[in-house]
Amino acid sequence: MTWSVVAKKDFRDAVQSRALWALVAVFVLLSVLSTYAYVAVPEMFGEPGGATFGGLLFFTVGLTGLFVPLAAIVVCYKSLAGERELGSIKLLLSLPTNRLHVFAGKVVGRAAVLMVGLGVGLAVGLGFGSALLGTFDAAAALAFVAVTLCFAAVYAAIVVGLSATTGSTSRATTLALGFFVVFELFWDVVPVAVVYVTSGFSLPSSMPDWVYLVGQLSPSTAYFSAIVALLPGIADTAGAAADPSGVGVEGAPVEADPFYVTPEVGFVVLALWLVVPFLVGYYRFDGADL
Repeated sequence: MTWSVVAKKDFRDAVQSRALWALVAVFVLLSVLSTYAYVAVPEMFGEPGGATFGGLLFFTVGLTGLFVPLAAIVVCYKSLAGERELGSIKLLLSLPTNRLHVFAGKVVGRAAVLMVGLGVGLAVGLGFGSALLGTFDAAAALAFVAVTLCFAAVYAAIVVGLSATTGSTSRATTLALGFFVVFELFWDVVPVAVVYVTSGFSLPSSMPDWVYLVGQLSPSTAYFSAIVALLPGIADTAGAAADPSGVGVEGAPVEADPFYVTPEVGFVVLALWLVVPFLVGYYRFDGADL
């Protein structure tokens, strides 16, 4: 049994999750409502010149940046921990396959589920927004959707990797939620706090370069920066250019920027979040006593 067979079976099983489709329904509803609000009252969302399709794309980033991590937790936290807890992993491994194929198949299968659900929500939201605005930028929409789907795949690798480290679904849930809290809710304050402490409990007038790089370690921040890097003109027009400090603090370096303080570093960070959890998760799963 190859990883593709495992992925197909896992996709069929996971796509039947009521929790997933409930979450997708909520995402579609929020997407439609938030899109309507953005188009109807753009001034409320920092668009005094009126709503634009490019502005809608960057407005949607905030919604997808929250939906993808939560959906990944719902879809992926049981992927391996649940099978180990129930003992079904032994049956799966008794077939002509190995742990690498099982682990890779789980990652691909759960990523596909996330991408399908997310794709439905994006199609409805952006389609509705385009109809309201009477305009559509196919190239920008394609770039946005491509990066967003890659972001979903990254989060699938992260949560499946966390699930692979334990044989308890409750512990897998704790790990996944802990990751979300640390990297998505509180990570912005980490580099600022370090600078504040190391500067004698005060913020300097100019933030060091490394603050931006550390700020990019949040997957959703890296995702946002990657979209800015792909759509710089639209980002400038929409007022969504990446903050050079990465943390919303004034006084960032203004000289010629090295690569690690440019939006392109978002692609590197996303790639690392895809590869590192995969390797660590497989290492823990391969060495686990099942």
